[in-house]
Amino acid sequence: MMMMLRSLSRPLERCLGVRAGGDALMWHADLKPHASGDFSIAVVQANNCLEDQSQVFTSPFATYVGVYDGHGGPEASRFVNKHFFPFLHKFATEQGGLSADVIKKAFNATEEEFLRLVKRSLPVRPQIASVGSCCLVGAISNDVLYVANLGDSRAVLGRKASGDKENTVVAERLSTDHNVGVEEVRKEVKELHPDDSHIVVYTRGVWRIKGIIQVSRSIGDVYLKKPEFYRDPIFQQFGNPVPLKRPVITAEPSILIRKLKPQDQFLIFASDGLWEQLSDEAAVNIVFKNPRAGIAKRLVRAALQEVAKKREMRYSDIKKIEKGIRRHFHDDITVIVIYLDKHRGSSRNKRTKQSAMGCTMAPVDIYSFNADGGDEDLLQTIT
Repeated sequence: MMMMLRSLSRPLERCLGVRAGGDALMWHADLKPHASGDFSIAVVQANNCLEDQSQVFTSPFATYVGVYDGHGGPEASRFVNKHFFPFLHKFATEQGGLSADVIKKAFNATEEEFLRLVKRSLPVRPQIASVGSCCLVGAISNDVLYVANLGDSRAVLGRKASGDKENTVVAERLSTDHNVGVEEVRKEVKELHPDDSHIVVYTRGVWRIKGIIQVSRSIGDVYLKKPEFYRDPIFQQFGNPVPLKRPVITAEPSILIRKLKPQDQFLIFASDGLWEQLSDEAAVNIVFKNPRAGIAKRLVRAALQEVAKKREMRYSDIKKIEKGIRRHFHDDITVIVIYLDKHRGSSRNKRTKQSAMGCTMAPVDIYSFNADGGDEDLLQTIT
């Protein structure tokens, strides 16, 4: 595990996937090896600039997954994509391995470093104070699974049912949706702000904190965390500041640690663009009933088919819609499927484990990548 984490502190090389035929805004890597089996990744862009970022790091001993769903712009998700795992490496090295404390420290360090960036950038880019990102990370090491998240990206486990239903699969949600559309989260936020009757407002068809944001936890969104920012004259010129007595959202992650079991089949890590269209059960059944190669792309397409159905359109029509305009139909969607074979003694795993060293990072922007085939700017993130 420590050998793998050391590699994260060095410059990363993105392993290329391919353009999805017929959709200039989709990118995918059909099937690659990792320490516990295979994985598949796919991304479709809807925003003018892709706000989803994602990565998978693999070694013969461990696997690391990150899905970062930005909002207000791509800067925060790109920042997390570049900085989170090096911070995780630093704290895991200091403390001798992964733990809940190590993960919390990595989240906190990423948040604090982004805050420093915002403070430096505010005079020339005041809008950066309103940029944020959800953050979903997973790690598998020594048959132990770690899942941590801020926001409403989601990790779901597919495991074989017991008893008479052995040929079926059960969906088990592993992450917590920090979204005030969830009644429990809404209640939690209201209890933290008993003196503010408008802390959560129903507007434009959904519940939002201060009428602005749906997620209650994130990296960034500094103007909703630091009261001094709304008083800053530079930020006041940029937009409508929100008067704060205290932070209205946090960067405190939910963390799950569990031992993998023989009945655990696969994991789905995805941004909320997928879960807005597919239930946990629907997604898990698609993975269970279909071939491995291209399974992440299949999930993305299933979500887009749901979008088309709701709009009484054909899927082929959705693929023709340009970026930016397409955001009116669906969100950016990132899907990573991780198959779990090692703990089941699979011969497939023994064959692939030796070649399971590397990293896969989706392009920073799908449209730019597919338009000219170049990638000179794809790994440049805000620093």
